[in-house]
Amino acid sequence: MKCLYHPDTVLTASDLEILAEGLLAELPIPGVEGCGFDSGIIRRTLLQAAVDQTSIKAVTDSTRGTYSDDYTLAQLHTIPPEELEATVNLLLRQQATMILGPGPRIICLDFVDVHYHGCPHHSPGELCHTTPRDGTSQCHRYLAGFVLCRAKPLVVAVTAVRGDEPISDAVERLLDHVAALPFDVASLLCDRGFYNGACIQRLRETAPVVLPVIRRGQRMAEKLETSISYWTEYTMYEGSERELRFPLAVCVSYRQGKRGKHGLLVRAYMACDLADRTPKEVEALYRKRSAIETAFRTMREARARTTTTDPVVRLVFVLVSFLLRNLWLIVRWGVLATPRRGGRALPVWFRFEVFRAWINHTLDELLHRKWEAPTNGVGIPATYGQLDAG
Repeated sequence: MKCLYHPDTVLTASDLEILAEGLLAELPIPGVEGCGFDSGIIRRTLLQAAVDQTSIKAVTDSTRGTYSDDYTLAQLHTIPPEELEATVNLLLRQQATMILGPGPRIICLDFVDVHYHGCPHHSPGELCHTTPRDGTSQCHRYLAGFVLCRAKPLVVAVTAVRGDEPISDAVERLLDHVAALPFDVASLLCDRGFYNGACIQRLRETAPVVLPVIRRGQRMAEKLETSISYWTEYTMYEGSERELRFPLAVCVSYRQGKRGKHGLLVRAYMACDLADRTPKEVEALYRKRSAIETAFRTMREARARTTTTDPVVRLVFVLVSFLLRNLWLIVRWGVLATPRRGGRALPVWFRFEVFRAWINHTLDELLHRKWEAPTNGVGIPATYGQLDAG
């Protein structure tokens, strides 16, 4: 990554491949004991599967310079998940250090669900349940933190989430990674999935928090019976040992015929340590969170496909996609964007698909992609080519 500090006058596809392969070289792949293999080939195979949005088998079947898919996956199965997660979060931290200044940053937290139709690998607790899609509610879930920055919306922390653990445990792990970042956290923006007492308590200990409340219970309904925006306080689990009080920003707006609807629209947000803002300003801050949807889309464009049930291999594919997405952002802003007053002008042509295509082109040569296939030696029967004169 050091070459990005002194970029040449020309950026080539080979440069991008070297940078991407350098990132993957940090991933721990101990391999099957007593089985010699070239880890570089394994990583290049993994990289091409990611940028080409295909499977390990599709890569090995179409190239001459790779191992078989079974052999490649056998090596990937040996990756230790705890060491993998620690290594990737260190890489994400290094990437953030490269192009993000020391000032405080807003971080958005969200769950990334990859729907899954198969069976658990070891135990049912590996899988989580979410909104049904494509005929299943099962998924492998990951919790990610994104920096809210128009030109550099980097992923800065990731952790895997199990279905048999409290959400607060996953939040705890992620916030430990966030605490190691080289900048202060201005605020945390979360969605309704974090609306429970244990998560709220842990989040508010880290930084000011904004998250929309879940509309349930008579007391919450009474808070939302209003026609003006105002600050109030809400008590969760009132009267129990888990009782938790937090500031509530109630925001009222007019639909004004949007989507064919009229009348008042009342929203409420838990907003800790933001009393210096009006409820409308709290809502405006939370709405900035919608920018992370682009991050999810680009991440999925660099995720390798697989049918394996091993959650560790699936975790590898997701983490690689985050690393590649960050690398694209770094190259786009740090190497190609034109300096100007008011911020660098990003190159519109250097889309994520172009970034992936350049790396894929270089890997075609390095892995010796097959551009020919044996024919059947028969061809089309002569009778098929005859037209009926009558």
